Amino acid sequence: MAVQSDPEALALWEKLTPLGRNEFICWVEDAKRAATRQRRIVRTCEELKEGKTRPSCWAGCIHRTDKPPSRWQQAVLIDGKRKKAP
Repeated sequence: MAVQSDPEALALWEKLTPLGRNEFICWVEDAKRAATRQRRIVRTCEELKEGKTRPSCWAGCIHRTDKPPSRWQQAVLIDGKRKKAP
């Protein structure tokens, strides 16, 4: 695991809340292509070092139980409806 191989990133990862870890994990796993997942893994280490506790461009994990999904999350992530390019 990339985080484990970087002592600084690992120390920061261990300080995250379980929800914060879950959002990074969901963000990585949500990628359809292996190349995108790999880029997100590298970016996770970078964002941890930047002081982020959640993925910066992630709308939020749909697995959160402390709040309902937003309309965007419901439409795109749950219902699978995406706008088509004009």
